[in-house]
Amino acid sequence: MKERIGFIGLGSMGAGMADNLLRKGWPLAVCVHRSRTAADRLIGAGATEAASPRALAAACDVVILCVTGSREVEMLVKGPDGLAAAGKPLLVIDCSTSNPSSTTALAADLAALGATLIDAPLARTPKEAAEGKLDVMVGGPAEAVARARPVLEAFAARVVHTGPTGSGHTMKLLNNFVSMGYSAIYSEALTLGAKAGLTPQVFNSVISGSRMDCGFYQAFFDFVLTRNENAQRFAIVNALKDMTYLASFAQAADVANPIGAAVRNGFATAVATGHGEKFVPALSDIIAGLNGVSLVEPPAM
Repeated sequence: MKERIGFIGLGSMGAGMADNLLRKGWPLAVCVHRSRTAADRLIGAGATEAASPRALAAACDVVILCVTGSREVEMLVKGPDGLAAAGKPLLVIDCSTSNPSSTTALAADLAALGATLIDAPLARTPKEAAEGKLDVMVGGPAEAVARARPVLEAFAARVVHTGPTGSGHTMKLLNNFVSMGYSAIYSEALTLGAKAGLTPQVFNSVISGSRMDCGFYQAFFDFVLTRNENAQRFAIVNALKDMTYLASFAQAADVANPIGAAVRNGFATAVATGHGEKFVPALSDIIAGLNGVSLVEPPAM
């Protein structure tokens, strides 16, 4: 018998994950967090709906959270009608990008109630979520991870047990630090090139196919060169949130984090100038614009 799965957070990633669970035979219940669009589609395909996180917990054995970050996770778990209020030995899988310190504290709170929380943040994109090919970093006790693995494998091609609770979210922050760092470097390099008369096309002709090329570069430059706004669907405001979590983690660990601070400031500038809802590759246009240049070739006369 497959365990009953509850899902909260049917956004661009969560919708594909939940769809895979349902198609692969997992009994699925959903609780609407923001939009009803994906929930209605899943309900039409056989999922059930719970009116609140507490009701969802009461009806399920495992609940997956795929929301923005720690604030939302804490509200869904500890709120007056939250998951914890159901008072049952639930397994909660947090697939959000959360602050590791919040994750470990929340796991301890739930353990006192007989429930278990593990962190299982995601890598890759909504395309892989829909295809069931995500990468998942899992932090938690071995027995809880073993219990969660068949569930995670419904939407993941690779599941890596990173260590104890909180280590998955730590690894996710490091992963995002590297990717957002690349974004900041690409953006600044393109602006410097534009100031010197080098177009993004010339830049790409040197980097693409070289040792500096990678999948992240290709997605970023799909926007820069072809203006594909869906090439990398990750909002700048969420990048800032993750870099803020990284700063908090570095401070708690007594680690100097000057490069992280510089990357965070770049995203903070983008948010402060009204661009928070744009996707990360648009940082290249924002940095260029602040420096008085454009990365878009003028139309041919």
